[in-house]
Amino acid sequence: MNVLVSASNSSKLDLSIEGMRSQQFSTGVFLFMLLGVVVFSGIVFMVMFGSHAPKQMRLGEKVMFTLIIVGIVVAVIFGALQMLGGNLF
Repeated sequence: MNVLVSASNSSKLDLSIEGMRSQQFSTGVFLFMLLGVVVFSGIVFMVMFGSHAPKQMRLGEKVMFTLIIVGIVVAVIFGALQMLGGNLF
């Protein structure tokens, strides 16, 4: 018994094979991005607070690390919003 699902019936939910594969691909890309964010955050944390970290950070270094952390948060939020929208580009 063949059941055909038309994607034109619901623009919010795409149950076609191509739509499902695209969603799985997007989920994989998002998880890979999160893995990269965790590794990058670990490197930033080690530079800021590790054994070789400077005793006193200069103002420029504080601003730089603050902007890096803000960029990480924005990237995760942007990726999550794209996933909620349906596709991660």
